[in-house]
Amino acid sequence: MTKFRQNHTKAKRSGNNFMLRIGVFTALLIGGLLFGYISLDDLLSSSGGGGQTSYANESFNAPIDEDRTFLPTVSGKNQLVNHSYYSLSYNEKYEIPEWVAYRLTRKSLEAKNVPRAKRFSSDPQVKSRSAVHSDYSHSGYTRGHMAPAGDMAFNETAMKETFYMSNMAPQIREYNNGIWKELEEQTRDWAYKKDDLIVISGPIMSGIQESIGKNDIGVPKSFYKILVDGEGRTADAIGFVIPHAKSDKRLQEYAVSIDEIERLTGLDFFDNYFEESDEEAIEESFNINKWNFDNKRYRLRVEKWNNE
Repeated sequence: MTKFRQNHTKAKRSGNNFMLRIGVFTALLIGGLLFGYISLDDLLSSSGGGGQTSYANESFNAPIDEDRTFLPTVSGKNQLVNHSYYSLSYNEKYEIPEWVAYRLTRKSLEAKNVPRAKRFSSDPQVKSRSAVHSDYSHSGYTRGHMAPAGDMAFNETAMKETFYMSNMAPQIREYNNGIWKELEEQTRDWAYKKDDLIVISGPIMSGIQESIGKNDIGVPKSFYKILVDGEGRTADAIGFVIPHAKSDKRLQEYAVSIDEIERLTGLDFFDNYFEESDEEAIEESFNINKWNFDNKRYRLRVEKWNNE
């Protein structure tokens, strides 16, 4: 399982600053109660300091995207499931999602993290019943998020829903904590800089031979991620297909067009989102120069994450 979101978070305050803040708060409380200039509720709502809300009020009420025309097609008998902040297509045969799609915005990334969910749970919306937590126990595989918890840390509902088992696929630890983690963090950097991205992730279903757990969870041999910045003919898009294995290669070496991912998955990704003429141009190629990669994070992955 990848570690919690580390991008774009603020450093913790020092102990001295904390004690000073307590002293100021106490003085204001006594003075306000004595002279009636301020209410207790006012003090409690402003005690966070530094322009940050208090922890109890930290949730970011992101608007729920009702217009999900960017969703890919749903294959065969797979079930479309719409959660509050992401959608997925659930594959009953392998008990994993064939894709997970959502918007990732700078505003949601700027919000203070809610606590990481502590429990994985079955998805109540999957009619055929999703995989369960114990399917992965002692299997040698981690529960790999397709919609990362770090992308959905802006409120408790979004966080809870990323821990549904329908959002998971088996990944070896060196992959989940290595190159897949790097791609997730790099995606957050891009969303922060570009303001808004469409993100679609999933496993390549073809070639699955191994399974784990009582529910026979399929173990994919590779995973993909698609990113789209902008709308219409001016949109920029890029895809990645990464073999399910430890890697020392740079992310750039796995970059592909959307057309290539469509060929590998049999899916149609943006049939209802782009005009037909625009869709063809956007999906057939990509410009790697429009996506800046973090070399320091790459070195961190090769020198540390791959060996943890």
